[in-house]
Amino acid sequence: MIALGRLLFALTALLLALAAGVLFAIVVTANGTTWLHVVQVLLLSICCLWLAWGFNTAVVGIVSRRGQRWRAPVVPGRPPGRTAILMPVYNEDAEAVLARVAAMIEGLRAIRRLDRFDVHVLSDSTRPECVVAERRATFLVASALEVGGQLFYRNRTKNIGRKAGNIADFVTTSGGAYDYMLILDADSLMRPETMVEMVARMDADPELALLQTQPLIIGRRTLFGRALQFSAALYSPVFSRGIAQLQGREGPFWGHNAIVRTRAFAAHCGLPNLSGKPPFGGHILSHDFVEAALLARSGWKVRVDPDLHGSFEEAPTNLIEYAKRDRRWCQGNLQHGRLIPAPQINLWSRISMVTGIMAYAASPIWLLFLIVSLLDPILAPAPDYFPADSLFPVFPRPETGKALLLLLGIFLLLLLPKTLIALRTAFSRRAPAFGGAANIVLGGALELALTSALAPIMMMFQTKAVVEILAQTDSGWPSTDRDDEGLPLGVAFQASWWMVIAGAALLFTTFFYAFQLFLWVCPIAVPLLVAPFFISLTGNPAFGDRIRRSGLLATPFEIDPEPVIRASEKWRRRLVDEVAAREAARPAASAPAPDKLQFTPHPA
Repeated sequence: MIALGRLLFALTALLLALAAGVLFAIVVTANGTTWLHVVQVLLLSICCLWLAWGFNTAVVGIVSRRGQRWRAPVVPGRPPGRTAILMPVYNEDAEAVLARVAAMIEGLRAIRRLDRFDVHVLSDSTRPECVVAERRATFLVASALEVGGQLFYRNRTKNIGRKAGNIADFVTTSGGAYDYMLILDADSLMRPETMVEMVARMDADPELALLQTQPLIIGRRTLFGRALQFSAALYSPVFSRGIAQLQGREGPFWGHNAIVRTRAFAAHCGLPNLSGKPPFGGHILSHDFVEAALLARSGWKVRVDPDLHGSFEEAPTNLIEYAKRDRRWCQGNLQHGRLIPAPQINLWSRISMVTGIMAYAASPIWLLFLIVSLLDPILAPAPDYFPADSLFPVFPRPETGKALLLLLGIFLLLLLPKTLIALRTAFSRRAPAFGGAANIVLGGALELALTSALAPIMMMFQTKAVVEILAQTDSGWPSTDRDDEGLPLGVAFQASWWMVIAGAALLFTTFFYAFQLFLWVCPIAVPLLVAPFFISLTGNPAFGDRIRRSGLLATPFEIDPEPVIRASEKWRRRLVDEVAAREAARPAASAPAPDKLQFTPHPA
């Protein structure tokens, strides 16, 4: 059944893209064909295939059974598997990270399940002040909760292989002590009941090697961050259901908020170094896709369970930090181009790698389509479908209907899934969790408007990333700043001044050389022209607080935070206050050296 469903899914996407390409070809070649028209049709067809793929995923998620639940049977007399909770850290806010650790430990103790879990803070931090802060916060949490035998810390002096190497180091030194590894990120937080349920599902299915949850975003204040967390809370569960139905036992791994069978991982997920230099050689950056493919190749199940609620993460609070993280992901995904032909990889694992590449390649393809579309009336002005006295194009009469059908189809592929999900939620029992039906509809409209305005800016950031990677420029592994500290206009301008030039050039060119297209390019050019102001405004926490007070973009975890979220906030305040009090009370001469704060070693 899964094979048939996948075939229908792919054929539908191909047919929608083919229909769009044929309609567009009929319209633009009504009075003759040029090489520009051929390029336009090809680029549009590729873009529409990508849009149709996402559209189909949403449709599958919408029509799939929302109430479906995996229930792990309890095996009498067999204790749950022993699990290591892994928290990789790389130059992060130590108090924030250990506050989340403390909240999860406290939650597991409250439900009497802590005895089967150990927590390992796996530091790859390179800044001495970060290492000192991590050790200090770990010691404070271990002392306060009296879990010195279940909370472990280590710092690698050489962070070979980045996060994948960090996890591999744990597997080789301490993995044999555990049945499972619950892999988190430094910004991850998880409901203790969810952790216990994940272990139960692994215990119940000996073929299951990896179980992925759908992490939802919490704790954001800026407009940009709030839009991300609203979108994740409202739309991500539906898309995850679509992915689960489509990928079956060859599901995704997103690198965090997932549980892994340790022995299967150790046996099959050793990653090679690719020949050559970065960005296409060296260590594999987006290791998660590859690890999922290796497990599936070896016959293990890799599954995403959308009904596993209580899985959270944070996200960048402004577009600059988001683009910085996106640049690293882009390099990792494009690197997969070398791995797609690898022997014995399952077909759907290869398709997953292709879609990961398209997530970034789509932006330069769209940009090329726009450039070619602008060149067409300039280099070949006849026929002119955009008269100056009309806001809308005027095609030869037989082609007008086809042009309108094409435009309608593209808008439906872009807007219909989110619209259906928002309306369905607004008139469901979940509506009060988002603040009511009106808040869902208005919040959905605001998120859609913001996403549309940010789309040209994101297109430029991603195009720049792809061009840099193709030019053999390595992004490295920069740490992510997740604090809501605001984004000065000068910083935003420094990161996006080139977009201002591009937007001004686009407006200038169309105004003087293709005025009939001027109004049509404004939705693209104007956001680029004001990109620094827009980026700074959407990254301003004070402005985001105003939106919050209005009730827009509210999420269930903001209106009624779960106990583990409240606990993490409480622990962060406590750790910050305790660190400040100790620093104030300690004479400068008695400050401990960093090597005196090394905490409990790994268990044998």
